[in-house]
Amino acid sequence: MVILSAQQIREWDLYTIRNKPVSSIDLMESAAIRCFQWTQQHGLLPNKFSIFCGKGNNGGDGLALARLLTRQGGEVNIHILELGQKGTDDFQTNLTRLHEANIAVHYIQSPEHFPAIPAGNIIIDALFGTGLNRRLEGLTARLVDHINAAPNTVIAIDMPSGLLADDTSKGFAVVKANITLSFQCLKLAFMMAENEPYTGDVQVLDIGLLQNYLTTTSYESLLVEEDFVKTLYRPRATFSHKGNFGHAALIAGSYGFMGAAVLSAHACLRSGVGKLTCHIPACGYEIMQTSAPEAMSKVEKGEHYIETIGDTGKYDAIGIGPGLGLHKSHVALLETVFATAGRPEPVEGTTANEQRLVLDADALNVLAKEPSLLKKIPPFSILTPHPTEFDRVFGASGNDFVRMRQAQQMAKELKLIIVVKGHRSFIAMPGGTGYFNSTGNPGMATGGSGDVLTGIITSLLAQRYPPEQAAVFGVYLHGLAGDLAATALTEEAMIASDITLYLGSAFHRIKN
Repeated sequence: MVILSAQQIREWDLYTIRNKPVSSIDLMESAAIRCFQWTQQHGLLPNKFSIFCGKGNNGGDGLALARLLTRQGGEVNIHILELGQKGTDDFQTNLTRLHEANIAVHYIQSPEHFPAIPAGNIIIDALFGTGLNRRLEGLTARLVDHINAAPNTVIAIDMPSGLLADDTSKGFAVVKANITLSFQCLKLAFMMAENEPYTGDVQVLDIGLLQNYLTTTSYESLLVEEDFVKTLYRPRATFSHKGNFGHAALIAGSYGFMGAAVLSAHACLRSGVGKLTCHIPACGYEIMQTSAPEAMSKVEKGEHYIETIGDTGKYDAIGIGPGLGLHKSHVALLETVFATAGRPEPVEGTTANEQRLVLDADALNVLAKEPSLLKKIPPFSILTPHPTEFDRVFGASGNDFVRMRQAQQMAKELKLIIVVKGHRSFIAMPGGTGYFNSTGNPGMATGGSGDVLTGIITSLLAQRYPPEQAAVFGVYLHGLAGDLAATALTEEAMIASDITLYLGSAFHRIKN
């Protein structure tokens, strides 16, 4: 699913009006009908409603919904924010239709007019939609605070009022919705963790905008969903042998942190790699041999941590970082791996056999300590930081929107793939496109989950999935396995190794 800007959504409306053709008031009616149908389908019609409307088109949506609810016998209280300006043409048309139906309307001109919201009423927020481009102030901000103070369920139409579609709303007055009924596509704001307190459960309603518009515009972000991932998956040929699925290496582990290396190794093996060699310190030899007998172990110099690394040129892909520790010698270790992996730059998206890298955990912490290493990373390597690690490596972001755009900028400049991990992990590509992941759940917020992801992506790279595909497929697969684990075990009880245990079920889902 594409993620469009507020400007693009306006253009999509106009494109539909011109080419369907349909009038803007009829498009508004279609949006209201879809919202009404949603309330019907979810058994909300016996409830009473308090509807708050601005005087723009979002308010017009609210007025049209109020009329539809009343027509079906619903009890509706309508409150219009009156700031002294005339409403949009479509708002005024729907206001006239309400008056013709003898439905009472109340105006809010000052805090004294703020209504007492009856217990049990469902609040419909139709004050401001995607067109808002500044923070709410004065009477409007106080009305939002009044709505938020009520314990009632809140349903926002298209966007929670006060939330900006394309930029941060940190510190703003924003309606805290339990449910957001958004039109036609997701908005960038819905992808950001900082907005979770406001958006609630987001439902996307198809209001009949013409899909042909999407072929006329470019977009920077997409939501990765199952249908897309199915196109990436590569079934195995019947006469395959282990050499067809690559030889991966993991450079991982140190004293007290061998568990991270084991988790990553198990995930790599369970994701289909042909062969796996784990480069580990001496203290981890028995642990790895016992815990992951399917993997080969290569003991490097260093008792408690890897001090130097031997030849790594024979591998198709290398994952480096889980449990590695943070030691001065690791700067030289990374330089050695980067130099071995360096190859002539490929055409983006090719399946050329250049060695590919995944950098996670302590490998990222080394980069943060030694930023000069960033420009030495081979092109099309994959970095998988969580937000704090990202800020350490690339500088403090301040908010999720800045971090996303910074990831896109650095991916372009350094020709890297950057996965900013989270509930909606963001994957920034060297070509400028960004992908938000649709799988995953809070149960995955547990130690070792990132190590599992490193193993999965390293495995896919070794199987010669192009780096862009390996990142998108790997993140989706990781989240899907986590979702299946949470369904079986609950979010609270699942641990990182459960993600690996459910990788088989995740592959089944994608294959079938």
